[in-house]
Formats: sequence, structure tokens, C-alpha cells
Amino acid sequence: MDFSKALITITVFFLLASCKKKLIEPPTDLIPQTEMTELLYDLALINGLRSTNPNLLKQYDIETMPYLYKKYGIDSLQFVKSSEYYASVPATNQAMYTTIQNRLEQHIAEIDEQRKQKTDSLRSNNERVRDSLRKKTTSSNPPVRVPSEK
Repeated sequence: MDFSKALITITVFFLLASCKKKLIEPPTDLIPQTEMTELLYDLALINGLRSTNPNLLKQYDIETMPYLYKKYGIDSLQFVKSSEYYASVPATNQAMYTTIQNRLEQHIAEIDEQRKQKTDSLRSNNERVRDSLRKKTTSSNPPVRVPSEK
């Protein structure tokens, strides 16, 4: 849930920053809201990956912002201008971050469910192997009978 806390902090920062600014005109090369939401979602995922497994990004030589600029066909100036514009429109900005937060929470729930299924499957498999070994042990070693005293 570190993603959620970071996302809430970023959202509050943008909301507070936007309160001090006048509404600005959208830049001519504004990144559309849906694309900006996707970009910010990817940014959150990559930042989460960086905090949990930084070597993976190094292994594949991924630098966050250059990777995102290339993926979305934008440049840094376009990103900054679009970010500034969306920060000046609190309702839109909040809607974008709410969407991102919901998607992250859904993604986390899916991962947790996959882990649970894998764990349950392994547990079930281990129980079958154990039961099979018990049956083999029991059937291959007939019970020893002790002669009774008469």
C-alpha cells in the first residue's frame, strides 16, 4: 500500500499547488487526459518497482522518464506543461489520480490473489505427495505381527 500513500501525497501536493495558481490555458501540445492518466499510472508502477527491485531496472537499463517519453511519444517540456496545466484544474487532476489509485489497488489485489492461488496450489500438491508417500509406506511395509503368548 506504499503506492497509495505516495499517490495521495502527490495528489495533495498538486491540489495545494493548484490553489495558488490562476487557471492557465491548456498548452497547444497538451497530453490528453486519458493518455496523461496512463503515463502517470506507468510512472507509479515504475517507481514502485524501483523501490522494491531496483536492480531489475538497472538490469534492463531502464531510465524512468526517458522510457516514458519514448513510450508516449512526448518530450520533457510537453510533460511539464501538461502536468502544470492539469495541476491548475483540481477536479480533473483529482479524477486522474483517483483513477490511478483505483487501478493500483486493483492491480495489487490481482497480484495478491495470484499469490494466494499459487500458495494454495503448492499446499495442495504437497498434501497429495505426502498422502501418496504415506500410502506407499503403509502398503510396502505390512504390519509386523508379534506372536501372542499362549
